[in-house]
Amino acid sequence: MTIEQIFEESAKVKQAFAASHADRIAQAVETIVAAFRKGNKVLLFGNGGSATDASHIAGEFVNRFMIERPGLPAVALVTDMAVLTSISNDYAYEEIFSRQIKTLGAPGDVAIGISTSGNSANVIKGMKAAKSGRLTTIAFTGGKGGKLAGLADIAFVVPSTSVPRIQETHITLGHAICQLVDQRLFGVVKK
Repeated sequence: MTIEQIFEESAKVKQAFAASHADRIAQAVETIVAAFRKGNKVLLFGNGGSATDASHIAGEFVNRFMIERPGLPAVALVTDMAVLTSISNDYAYEEIFSRQIKTLGAPGDVAIGISTSGNSANVIKGMKAAKSGRLTTIAFTGGKGGKLAGLADIAFVVPSTSVPRIQETHITLGHAICQLVDQRLFGVVKK
């Protein structure tokens, strides 16, 4: 595959995703805006590249995205090594997100679980804990969505089985959500 083909394939997947998910993106933005306005927070989690996406998106909310504004409460549940390793050691790796959600989550918060396959056991358990705790649940997945898509209040399923293309679309989705949330909360966002 050539360099141009890689970029063309990535663009096609993103365009197909945007065309089929625009209404859901707007719904997710309104859900997050409503949570922030009520003083709630966003909790994000995933494994590997999805963990870095969770951390990246949380950083955009907490610091700033494209405009100067107050920080917005978001927590990536993937960043505290002591918490992750103690839960893994004392319970099981599958519990690393569910235990944190049970501890840190509150009704009205938003939980964003990210898994390219939609079948990561710890992300699924985290999503189940979020639903039990009355958090609004959002899934970022790919392929056919896996089990994760069926657990989410809002499911984003990237129409691809290529992990790189799914991950590229996930971070573009995260950026789009951040930009639109800023726009809804603080007014026009510069390009």
